[in-house]
Amino acid sequence: MAGNGIKTVANNRKAFHDYFIEERFEAGIALSGTEVKSIRLGAVNLRDSYCTIKDGELFVRGLHISPYEKGNIFNLDPMRVRKLLMHKREINRLASRVQQDGYALIPLSIYLKGPYVKVELALAKGKKLYDKRESQKSRDAAREMDKTLKERNR
Repeated sequence: MAGNGIKTVANNRKAFHDYFIEERFEAGIALSGTEVKSIRLGAVNLRDSYCTIKDGELFVRGLHISPYEKGNIFNLDPMRVRKLLMHKREINRLASRVQQDGYALIPLSIYLKGPYVKVELALAKGKKLYDKRESQKSRDAAREMDKTLKERNR
Protein backbone atom coordinates (compact mmCIF):
# COMPACT_ATOMS: atom_id res chain seq x y z
CA MET A 1 0.00 0.00 0.00
CA ALA A 2 1.41 3.34 -0.96
CA GLY A 3 -0.06 6.78 -1.33
CA ASN A 4 -1.48 9.49 0.88
CA GLY A 5 0.40 9.16 4.18
CA ILE A 6 0.57 5.36 4.14
CA LYS A 7 3.92 3.69 4.77
CA THR A 8 4.12 -0.11 4.73
CA VAL A 9 6.32 -1.41 7.55
CA ALA A 10 6.10 -5.20 7.08
CA ASN A 11 4.47 -7.68 4.70
CA ASN A 12 3.55 -11.31 5.18
CA ARG A 13 4.72 -12.79 1.87
CA LYS A 14 4.27 -16.34 3.13
CA ALA A 15 0.51 -15.77 3.41
CA PHE A 16 0.17 -15.47 -0.38
CA HIS A 17 1.99 -18.78 -0.78
CA ASP A 18 -0.03 -20.67 1.83
CA TYR A 19 -3.54 -19.19 1.33
CA PHE A 20 -6.05 -18.02 -1.27
CA ILE A 21 -6.89 -14.44 -0.26
CA GLU A 22 -10.68 -13.97 -0.38
CA GLU A 23 -11.29 -10.58 1.29
CA ARG A 24 -9.14 -7.87 2.87
CA PHE A 25 -9.90 -5.76 5.95
CA GLU A 26 -8.24 -2.93 7.84
CA ALA A 27 -7.97 -3.01 11.62
CA GLY A 28 -6.32 -0.87 14.25
CA ILE A 29 -4.09 -2.50 16.83
CA ALA A 30 -3.75 -1.80 20.57
CA LEU A 31 -0.06 -1.19 21.32
CA SER A 32 2.13 0.34 24.00
CA GLY A 33 4.36 3.35 23.25
CA THR A 34 7.59 1.40 22.91
CA GLU A 35 5.92 -1.07 20.53
CA VAL A 36 4.88 1.79 18.26
CA LYS A 37 8.46 3.07 18.25
CA SER A 38 9.76 -0.40 17.30
CA ILE A 39 7.21 -0.64 14.49
CA ARG A 40 8.26 2.78 13.17
CA LEU A 41 11.82 1.39 13.03
CA GLY A 42 10.54 -1.65 11.11
CA ALA A 43 11.36 -4.19 13.85
CA VAL A 44 8.30 -6.37 13.27
CA ASN A 45 7.81 -9.89 11.89
CA LEU A 46 4.46 -11.18 10.61
CA ARG A 47 5.56 -14.70 9.69
CA ASP A 48 3.40 -17.42 11.26
CA SER A 49 1.02 -14.88 12.80
CA TYR A 50 -2.75 -15.44 12.75
CA CYS A 51 -5.91 -13.96 14.23
CA THR A 52 -8.46 -15.43 16.61
CA ILE A 53 -11.88 -14.27 17.74
CA LYS A 54 -12.82 -14.78 21.37
CA ASP A 55 -15.85 -13.32 23.16
CA GLY A 56 -16.56 -10.94 20.27
CA GLU A 57 -13.02 -9.51 20.30
CA LEU A 58 -10.32 -9.94 17.67
CA PHE A 59 -6.75 -10.83 18.65
CA VAL A 60 -3.52 -11.34 16.71
CA ARG A 61 -1.16 -14.11 17.85
CA GLY A 62 2.38 -14.89 16.79
CA LEU A 63 3.15 -11.28 15.82
CA HIS A 64 6.73 -10.48 16.85
CA ILE A 65 7.53 -6.85 17.65
CA SER A 66 11.15 -6.57 18.76
CA PRO A 67 11.76 -4.71 22.03
CA TYR A 68 12.63 -1.02 21.59
CA GLU A 69 16.34 -0.56 22.32
CA LYS A 70 15.88 2.56 24.44
CA GLY A 71 12.72 1.30 26.13
CA ASN A 72 14.30 -0.42 29.20
CA ILE A 73 11.55 -1.34 31.73
CA PHE A 74 8.68 -0.24 29.47
CA ASN A 75 9.30 -3.02 26.93
CA LEU A 76 6.69 -5.77 26.85
CA ASP A 77 6.88 -9.40 25.73
CA PRO A 78 7.62 -9.34 21.96
CA MET A 79 5.23 -12.25 21.27
CA ARG A 80 2.31 -11.18 23.46
CA VAL A 81 -1.25 -11.44 22.18
CA ARG A 82 -2.45 -8.07 20.90
CA LYS A 83 -6.01 -6.85 20.47
CA LEU A 84 -7.17 -5.69 17.05
CA LEU A 85 -9.71 -2.90 16.79
CA MET A 86 -12.67 -3.30 14.44
CA HIS A 87 -16.40 -2.60 14.58
CA LYS A 88 -18.44 -5.23 16.39
CA ARG A 89 -20.57 -6.06 13.32
CA GLU A 90 -17.42 -6.61 11.22
CA ILE A 91 -15.98 -8.94 13.87
CA ASN A 92 -19.27 -10.88 14.05
CA ARG A 93 -19.33 -11.23 10.26
CA LEU A 94 -15.72 -12.46 10.27
CA ALA A 95 -16.47 -14.89 13.10
CA SER A 96 -19.26 -16.52 11.09
CA ARG A 97 -17.01 -16.81 8.00
CA VAL A 98 -14.04 -18.22 9.95
CA GLN A 99 -16.22 -21.01 11.35
CA GLN A 100 -16.65 -22.28 7.79
CA ASP A 101 -14.31 -25.08 6.79
CA GLY A 102 -10.79 -24.04 5.80
CA TYR A 103 -11.07 -20.29 6.43
CA ALA A 104 -8.58 -18.35 8.56
CA LEU A 105 -7.83 -14.73 9.43
CA ILE A 106 -4.25 -13.86 8.47
CA PRO A 107 -2.43 -10.53 8.88
CA LEU A 108 -1.04 -9.50 5.48
CA SER A 109 0.77 -6.29 6.39
CA ILE A 110 1.39 -3.67 9.04
CA TYR A 111 1.50 -0.07 7.94
CA LEU A 112 1.46 3.47 9.26
CA LYS A 113 -1.55 5.55 8.25
CA GLY A 114 -0.78 9.02 9.47
CA PRO A 115 -0.04 8.68 13.20
CA TYR A 116 -1.84 5.32 13.48
CA VAL A 117 -0.55 1.76 13.14
CA LYS A 118 -2.92 -0.39 11.07
CA VAL A 119 -3.01 -4.09 10.24
CA GLU A 120 -4.32 -5.40 6.93
CA LEU A 121 -6.16 -8.67 7.55
CA ALA A 122 -7.26 -11.24 5.01
CA LEU A 123 -10.03 -13.77 5.13
CA ALA A 124 -8.13 -16.64 3.56
CA LYS A 125 -8.68 -20.24 2.58
CA GLY A 126 -5.77 -22.64 3.02
CA LYS A 127 -4.03 -24.02 -0.07
CA LYS A 128 -3.37 -27.70 -0.50
CA LEU A 129 0.04 -28.85 -1.71
CA TYR A 130 -1.18 -29.31 -5.29
CA ASP A 131 -2.58 -25.73 -5.26
CA LYS A 132 0.83 -24.41 -4.25
CA ARG A 133 2.48 -26.36 -7.08
CA GLU A 134 -0.09 -25.02 -9.56
CA SER A 135 0.53 -21.40 -8.48
CA GLN A 136 4.28 -21.93 -8.83
CA LYS A 137 3.79 -23.39 -12.34
CA SER A 138 1.65 -20.45 -13.48
CA ARG A 139 4.16 -17.95 -12.03
CA ASP A 140 7.03 -19.70 -13.80
CA ALA A 141 5.09 -19.80 -17.10
CA ALA A 142 4.30 -16.07 -16.87
CA ARG A 143 7.94 -15.31 -16.12
CA GLU A 144 9.06 -17.42 -19.10
CA MET A 145 6.61 -15.63 -21.42
CA ASP A 146 7.82 -12.21 -20.25
CA LYS A 147 11.41 -13.29 -20.84
CA THR A 148 10.61 -14.53 -24.38
CA LEU A 149 8.70 -11.35 -25.26
CA LYS A 150 11.55 -9.21 -23.96
CA GLU A 151 14.08 -11.10 -26.10
CA ARG A 152 11.92 -10.79 -29.25
CA ASN A 153 11.42 -7.05 -28.80
CA ARG A 154 15.12 -6.27 -28.80
